[in-house]
Amino acid sequence: MNFNEIKQLIDIVDGSDLQETIIEEGDFKIILRRASALGIPQLNVLQSAEPALQTAPQALNAVPSVQIEEPTWGLIESRSPIVGTFYQSSSPDAPPFVSINDTIKKGDVLCIIEAMKLMNEIEAEVSGTIVEILVENGQAVEYDQPLFRIKP
Repeated sequence: MNFNEIKQLIDIVDGSDLQETIIEEGDFKIILRRASALGIPQLNVLQSAEPALQTAPQALNAVPSVQIEEPTWGLIESRSPIVGTFYQSSSPDAPPFVSINDTIKKGDVLCIIEAMKLMNEIEAEVSGTIVEILVENGQAVEYDQPLFRIKP
């Protein structure tokens, strides 16, 4: 995938209602995700065997709405077991179950996913530290979508 193809994908996502798009081509994977407050797509380059991407970061610096993130080696992703709506707390006025840099134990409740009017508590599968929360409160999530990144 070359720079012009990536730029076209960004334009498509920017002009649509899509919140996240994942494209895989061989061992190249790209995730375009709309940022919450700014409405700007973010670019996450996870893997690539193509040398063309070695020059892409300099070219992408000219496009202010794009960010390149390095792979997150050693982190475990907690994924959604169901399709539904993600909630960080048990009620709107309650504190979130977890925040970034919180230490968790296996079995701790990380969030709630509402599916068909049922509230499903999602528990941690490993002990560690919350490094990143990948979805926003009230956001629709898909099956197997990453919700948290945890450093074991």
